[in-house]
Amino acid sequence: MQFSKDILKTLAVFHLDRPEASWEDLRERLKEIAEDALQGHSEDSRGLYMEIYDQMNNHLAEAASLGRFTGSQQRAIGTGQRVLRAAQERLEGRPQELTEIIGELSCSTSVAPSVSLSVNASLPLSVLPSDEPVTFETLSGLYLAERKGNVTATTHKSVTSACRTLSGLLGDLNLKTHTRADMVALKEKVIDGRKPLTSNKLLTQLSTVMSWAVNNGFLERSFDKGLKIERGAESTRKPLTQDQVVKIMDHANGLAIDDWKRWALSLGVLTGARIGEIYQLTKEDIKQVDGITVIDINKDENGGKTLKNSFSVRQVPLVDGAYGFSLQTFLEWVDANEGRLFKAKEHYFNKPLNEALREPLGLASGGNQSFHSLRHSLSGLLKAAATPEVIAQSITGHSSGNITYDLYAGSQRVPVRTLHEALVKAFSSGARLN
Repeated sequence: MQFSKDILKTLAVFHLDRPEASWEDLRERLKEIAEDALQGHSEDSRGLYMEIYDQMNNHLAEAASLGRFTGSQQRAIGTGQRVLRAAQERLEGRPQELTEIIGELSCSTSVAPSVSLSVNASLPLSVLPSDEPVTFETLSGLYLAERKGNVTATTHKSVTSACRTLSGLLGDLNLKTHTRADMVALKEKVIDGRKPLTSNKLLTQLSTVMSWAVNNGFLERSFDKGLKIERGAESTRKPLTQDQVVKIMDHANGLAIDDWKRWALSLGVLTGARIGEIYQLTKEDIKQVDGITVIDINKDENGGKTLKNSFSVRQVPLVDGAYGFSLQTFLEWVDANEGRLFKAKEHYFNKPLNEALREPLGLASGGNQSFHSLRHSLSGLLKAAATPEVIAQSITGHSSGNITYDLYAGSQRVPVRTLHEALVKAFSSGARLN
């Protein structure tokens, strides 16, 4: 199997690129990785490592599903997935699982590779005789019993609900003899009548339980990998056309100078910022960097700010004249304010702003175009202008999806001047710069 470069890098991290490695060699490497996961993190790096662990876990899952490995390597893959999940839990303030794994890996053992050391003593393998079928209801019950003390009551309730839904869809299927076709058929049932995001949550829970079952010796293998709906399909929002964006900006430019909706709409069009990011802006967040005016999207916990993830922290330049936007007039409005630029409570900001966007377009409430569609529209404009992906991601605040790039180059920002030039080019190519 020819794996991608990212998967190969992940395999190398775990020394799984060495077929000659013994279980003892792999166990020692796993212990090192688990111990490294106990290191301290800043608030920003914590979110970054959460994504890195998630990506590496997916890489190991895909490798295990498609590749050929020795028994020791398969055992190391399963344990590696446990380490990565435990590392994520540790970042959420629950270090118990990670420290227990380190304890297990510190002990020399002769347990067969097919039996994981993580099996709870109260749940011996004998509860599932080899001659009896194993349903998802049975497996999920064992999984939930083991995890009950390690998650919050709310999380346990949510997981229980998802497992109940999956149990109903899978029925009496014997998972000891299940096939890929069974899992594909399940996916069809899951997505029927459900939004992609909801479907993916159920399929993720399926994979969690199935991986746990394999790692703990209840199943020999699982065929649930690769079922999730691809990235991008989960969004039901449609981008606004450039003609629609022009109408929105014409409407905004016609509003009173002291009308906050004028400037919130303008910022959405010009920066592609999320509605929550714009709502949190303060007077101090409008600043000059290298002679260029930017909005500084940051995470100031003392000020009550929150962001989606660490990649959301960024500085986005404002392009004077784009769609008729007057930077000078905007700065005068900012100068007349103190503290937060948008004073209303969040509910009285989000709803009126979406209504202000729909008004010039004649759109009804509840459709698939909203303020968030401006984000898609700017991304499309940048793509049409052949903007390099790393620059577009720096403007919109997205991860590159590349482990090495995000981890080792994550602290290096693309210069504001480069971002400004890219935006000027994008607006000029669309004839939207006056």
